[in-house]
Amino acid sequence: MNPTNTISSSPSGASAQSVGLTTIHSHAVRETWLLAAIEAVRPMFLAKRHVIPDCQVSVGFASTGNRSGHIGQCWSTGSSAAKVNQIFISPALGDPFEVLDTLVHELIHAVDDCQHKHGKEFKKIALSLGLKGPMRSAGAGPDLIPKLQVLALQLGPYPHAQLQVPRKTVFRRNRPRAKCKTCGYQVPMLKKFLAFGPPICPQDKIEMQAIGDWEDA
Repeated sequence: MNPTNTISSSPSGASAQSVGLTTIHSHAVRETWLLAAIEAVRPMFLAKRHVIPDCQVSVGFASTGNRSGHIGQCWSTGSSAAKVNQIFISPALGDPFEVLDTLVHELIHAVDDCQHKHGKEFKKIALSLGLKGPMRSAGAGPDLIPKLQVLALQLGPYPHAQLQVPRKTVFRRNRPRAKCKTCGYQVPMLKKFLAFGPPICPQDKIEMQAIGDWEDA
């Protein structure tokens, strides 16, 4: 999931009083909150005939690191010596709703045992639960948002101090390449050969067009 696509619960104005809650739980550590969250959403999955398997869940960065912007990751049972799915929620998340929203996304991967990434199998489960948006960053849609907001309030404060993690901006140059105007055939160009000019298209036998940063490469 991408952090730019997570949904904040603040616009709804939901509160313990507005949803009629009388009991708000308290958890000492993050993992017990996250495990309780799994149990809280389990009926929601079962209602759509999706069974959440045994999972371990904790806080940590995705294997791709912070620079990728991933805020959640689920590992397959085949990756674990214990043969259970392992889920990690980014320490950059601190809002209970956002954590719960991200957890639901990762639990869908657990239901599928990470077999189909964000393909049609994942999409079928996600849409049935009420997730919206591009599947790689799918989050709660309008029907699911209020349900997760209520659960977040019931779970109580998320016992985690949000980690402020700076993200490095990566500048990607438009690398030099050559393209045939006729057939569209493209090839990357090495810096040491740029002085020779664009090559000849092997299909149309014409000089290809220079594309990208030929001068700055």
